[in-house]
Amino acid sequence: MDKIDNYIQNNKEWAAKMTKENPLYFANSSKEQHPEVLWIGCSDSRVPAEIIVGAQPGEMFIHRNIANQVIATDFNFLSVLQYAVVVLKVKHIIVCGHYGCGGIQAALQKQNPNLLVTNKWLMHIKNTYRLYHHVIDSYHTQEDKVNKLVEINTIEQVHSISHASVIQESWDKHQVPMIHGWVYGLADGIIKELITLGPGDKIDPIYQYEPQD
Repeated sequence: MDKIDNYIQNNKEWAAKMTKENPLYFANSSKEQHPEVLWIGCSDSRVPAEIIVGAQPGEMFIHRNIANQVIATDFNFLSVLQYAVVVLKVKHIIVCGHYGCGGIQAALQKQNPNLLVTNKWLMHIKNTYRLYHHVIDSYHTQEDKVNKLVEINTIEQVHSISHASVIQESWDKHQVPMIHGWVYGLADGIIKELITLGPGDKIDPIYQYEPQD
């Protein structure tokens, strides 16, 4: 039996287990979702959002991409953010990076001629490195440089979310969501909290949103 067949069999066993424990589980979960958290994480297969925080299906609305980027021209991300805030009315947004991130490592290298599209995505991380290179380059090992950029990148993405008009409107009208920046350790499974922003936190005037009357 190959890996895909195993997944199908595992799914059947999981569904049977959930039904046995709660006969109405799927009937209830199929009606609608009410997650309180939007998770923005890395696509890395070693960082499964629900598992590392012990969340159940239905607790988190999840968006993942290489190196957990928040890009103002990424309509995929923007649609997820708008839906989470406006429709689902999430109370928290978590940006979770992870130490040893392959996307961060690649961004600290020259552009790969075999990854033309990925190069463009990583350019956003390279720009962050350019702004903080004096801090990052003060570390002696490449591993430490990567992990410092992982932290800085995560903090920068939290700030980028706070600049979104949909966030500032929600802060003004509903006093939510709180935005959290975390980093997950692959070596020990522990999450490090880096930053939290919410209503009342100062935003640089050039990023402030003023709705028209």
